[in-house]
Amino acid sequence: MSTRLDLDGELTIVYAAEQHEQLLRFLTGGPDLELGLGGVTELDTAGLQVLLLAVREARRRGLRLRLTDLSPAVRDVLAVAWLTPDLEAA
Repeated sequence: MSTRLDLDGELTIVYAAEQHEQLLRFLTGGPDLELGLGGVTELDTAGLQVLLLAVREARRRGLRLRLTDLSPAVRDVLAVAWLTPDLEAA
């Protein structure tokens, strides 16, 4: 069973530091983690950086972090950045 965190609203420079701290706390939740992004209404490069850092930190800790329920805003930014939903280069 995975531990899940759902983010909603803006994942932008205005909220990046706050979201980063929340995600770091979330990474203590167990080996199998799920990050729901269906409620994210806006994502900018600062928000994308927060997601990339969370994925990198999860991997460093030996955790499995899956991004799920990608909102259109998240899908658009990933497409522009040439990233797949698991934040790997497309």
